[in-house]
Amino acid sequence: MGETRVDLQHLLEDLRDAYTGALEETILTEVVANALDSGATRIWLRANPADAALTIVDDGRGMQRRELARYHDVAATTKARGEGIGFAGVGIKLGLLVSREVVTETRRGATHVATRWHLASRHRAPWKWIPPPGLTVSRGTAVRLTLANQLSPLLDAGYLEETLRRHFEPLFDPAFDDLLRRHYRDGVAFEVDERKLTRADVPGPERVRISIRLGRRRTPSAAGFIERNPLLPADREGIAISTFGKVIKGGWDWLGLAPAARAHIGGLIEAPDLAACLTLSKNDFIRSGARDASYLAYRKAIQEVVSRQLAEWGDARDAETRPRSARLERDLERVLEDLADDFPLLRSLVDRRVGGQKRLPMPGRGDERVPAPLFANMSVDESGGNGGASLSEGGPPAGQPESPSPKPGPPRPQEEEPSLGDRSLPGNERLSVEGGQPQTRLSASAETPNTVIGRRRPARYGLLVQFESRPDDSELGRLVDSTIWINDAHPAYARALASRSLGYHTALAVALALAPLAVEARDEHTFITQFLAHWGSAHGSNRVSGRRAKPSRRPHL
Repeated sequence: MGETRVDLQHLLEDLRDAYTGALEETILTEVVANALDSGATRIWLRANPADAALTIVDDGRGMQRRELARYHDVAATTKARGEGIGFAGVGIKLGLLVSREVVTETRRGATHVATRWHLASRHRAPWKWIPPPGLTVSRGTAVRLTLANQLSPLLDAGYLEETLRRHFEPLFDPAFDDLLRRHYRDGVAFEVDERKLTRADVPGPERVRISIRLGRRRTPSAAGFIERNPLLPADREGIAISTFGKVIKGGWDWLGLAPAARAHIGGLIEAPDLAACLTLSKNDFIRSGARDASYLAYRKAIQEVVSRQLAEWGDARDAETRPRSARLERDLERVLEDLADDFPLLRSLVDRRVGGQKRLPMPGRGDERVPAPLFANMSVDESGGNGGASLSEGGPPAGQPESPSPKPGPPRPQEEEPSLGDRSLPGNERLSVEGGQPQTRLSASAETPNTVIGRRRPARYGLLVQFESRPDDSELGRLVDSTIWINDAHPAYARALASRSLGYHTALAVALALAPLAVEARDEHTFITQFLAHWGSAHGSNRVSGRRAKPSRRPHL
């Protein structure tokens, strides 16, 4: 009788390659993330260079004996998609690649057990029960890695602290406490080599606090800051997004913005509800279904507030790019609306407005569950305090009376009227609502700006088209979240521009970028053909979104 054998070392190496950071960095962050998922309020790290050992102890819930036994199964996890920020104890499992042995001790109630585990060969990773070495105090889990390399950065206390502060930055900044207190009621404290890591708000010369409100919430759904600093380190460039205190991704590509001074602008947004949108590996966000709708809603709200702050700082690159593709985007919205029934994975890219167009799966609609109370359209929430971002369906939920509209305040001068799109209010003005009356107030640069101020129409989070130069890339365009980036350094782009066929070139680039998302590889040609056919029909359509088409003034002959 034969048996299935698994190359464990190769499997662990493939798992290692799924993460973008260094192996030691991944081990540390994943061990800490799993400790946070267990409800830990204190996490101790002790590096012993003499013994080449790193010990990580938490005061979380701990494990039962059978849970610790299952923990040694490389493919096993007790977590489902959308739960927590750690993945299947991957930190310890990857630790087998760099350790001579891994000792795990856990306490939970009357249970107090420990195991020793090591990678004996490519196909064997034996473990056994051992007497608890006394690493834990009252409850929780402790892990001791005896490293194969005595020069490993995991034995450097400075490296441990820097990695913790970078990957769990919101947990070290008191400005995030109100938002994170819902999940970490007693807070989280870190110690490295018996030294407690300090927590401090680090105000920069141009750091602006921001908050975002979604749905009908009066409390912020997300909060953070954006800063401008000519000496900004390269690893802090762009806007980072975190959930439950763990930074998931950063940069500008995921947000779909391209400021002119991108190397000098950074920031961080904490959105706890996005933990439900994480992939199973917890290092990215889900790109399909209802959870993708939630992620796109948050992403659009963040785009709004970041774009406004960039405009206040005089960075208008994104605003200059938008008119270039606005007409094309309208045509693409019609195409995607028509194709969404045949290609369901395109639904998350369809523009959502009240009336006429299809909507994403939302709470109370269909069979899909949505992890947060998000709705399809964004509008100003005039009952939510200081006017944070609000996503609503254009009316109150069933069974609730519609709230009366606030009385209009005094008319504002024409030059102070907030603009549409992504531009900011002039100067330092902010619009707030007090007692049902719209108010204006002055705010300092460090004050929290509101998210969607002075909107005259719902914001969209459908497909966007932007342009970038990538001379070494052979692709016409690429899809990043819900933004198509057209490569204007491609020779075909220059030829299309010279022959006045830029519209067709852009539509083809969009179709090629969307095909892998919409269908399997064998059906991409059919999708591209159908997409271009609908695009050609949309060009001749007289539909105008939100208003009737104007009658022709051409006299009848």
